[in-house]
Amino acid sequence: MVMWDVRYTFHLCYQQVEAIADTANTIFIMLRHTGQRRSYQHNIRLAILLSLNAGFINASGFLAFTLLTTNVTGHAALLAVYVASANFGSALLVALWLLLFLLGAFISSLYISYVGINNSIAYSTPIFTVALILAGVALFGSRFDHSLFETGVYAGSLLFAMGIQNALVTMLSGSEVRTTHLTGMFTDLGIDLAAMTVSTAADNSVRRRIYLRLSIIFSFLTGGVIGGLIFSKIHFQAFYIPVITLLVTLYYDRSRIKISRIIHNKKNKISKQL
Repeated sequence: MVMWDVRYTFHLCYQQVEAIADTANTIFIMLRHTGQRRSYQHNIRLAILLSLNAGFINASGFLAFTLLTTNVTGHAALLAVYVASANFGSALLVALWLLLFLLGAFISSLYISYVGINNSIAYSTPIFTVALILAGVALFGSRFDHSLFETGVYAGSLLFAMGIQNALVTMLSGSEVRTTHLTGMFTDLGIDLAAMTVSTAADNSVRRRIYLRLSIIFSFLTGGVIGGLIFSKIHFQAFYIPVITLLVTLYYDRSRIKISRIIHNKKNKISKQL
């Protein structure tokens, strides 16, 4: 009787773990699906994870270098100010940052188009490149001397990485998701809310778009808060956190490990013994 109770308890535990594994599986499998195979839920998961990542990097980068490092809107205005004030040295540096973001997006898009968006390495290589750049900032950031040259190198590296990420996400999601800036998200959210306001018969697609926009905005802000808090405690080592997040997601999605199958097989063995 005692043995039966133990086995039954293990059986219930396996059921719970299997459910958790299935949930984890659906959360992480969001990169390999493209085109018609890609669902709204894939885009939501992708938006939440990488918006958190971008918000974290933006806040940490701002505290580290007093610069926004995930988008270029503010830098474009800064470039205009420097040109107007004839500060051409600083203007050249800012122009380089803009070009690095553009270059990151260009290289990422070109690579994905070349290898084919349905090829698994189409997303794994860009994400690994972003993680490698962030790891470099985390590793060498403690030596940052606040000089103009090093500020340009570090900020430029982060902008290049975010250009890669933004292009990758945009192509994977069919231009539904952008994760490194919020200007377009707030604009799109305003348009969708207006559509909901003027029409009492707004379809479900409008509601889904609103939820997607809000998910990106909330995730970016949450990532920023977390990044700011952690950077204030451990400084440049904080950049290891988005590195780990990206690599874990990439490994899980790339390897296609089905944890639930392993647990399911073990559960069946226990069931046969009951």
